[in-house]
Amino acid sequence: MTGVPAPAAGGTGSRPAPGAKLGAAAVNQASLWNIANILTMIRLVLVPGFVLLLLADGGYDPVWRALAWAAFAVAMITDIFDGHLARTYNLVTDFGKIADPIADKAIMGSALVCLSWLGDLPWWVTGVILGRELGITLLRFWVIRYGVIPASRGGKLKTLAQGTAVGMYVLALTGPLATLRFWVMAVAVLLTVVTGLDYIRQAVVLRRQGIAAERAAR
Repeated sequence: MTGVPAPAAGGTGSRPAPGAKLGAAAVNQASLWNIANILTMIRLVLVPGFVLLLLADGGYDPVWRALAWAAFAVAMITDIFDGHLARTYNLVTDFGKIADPIADKAIMGSALVCLSWLGDLPWWVTGVILGRELGITLLRFWVIRYGVIPASRGGKLKTLAQGTAVGMYVLALTGPLATLRFWVMAVAVLLTVVTGLDYIRQAVVLRRQGIAAERAAR
């Protein structure tokens, strides 16, 4: 026979090409146990393990600190990949929307608090970073009826700077590297404040535009 089988001709039995992105229909069928959510769960599980490693043997043993850094690095890497996978392959779920930011703040917050408790990092630095994160989260809820404040390039740089700086503080560094981490943290704090102010500006503008649109529609 010379005819082409129905699947090959694009019938209902055809399969998507390997590596093709999932269609819109798959979004609603995204399982809770998809790879993006699993990476987020791994990050959540790493938080208590990271804290135990960082505080082990009084918190000053270089070996335990190195192991804590490894756990922190894995958490940061999963943070990069889970969001990318979720967006690329339409694996976004309600669980992921809630758990991903919680996991991000949990690992960073626990690292900052532990480092300050050990005396390695001033408490005001921890207060500025955590205060900014909490404030921006509340700000997003304040304007959510008018729209969503998108993540900016400055915000992404801030996250990278914070992760790098905190990672350097987790390691038991001495000499020039210890001086370098001070300046990396200084950049991270500066970006934290600057991007926080920019988010406030965006929120105010978004709210004003939303209120104006509501009044115009009446």
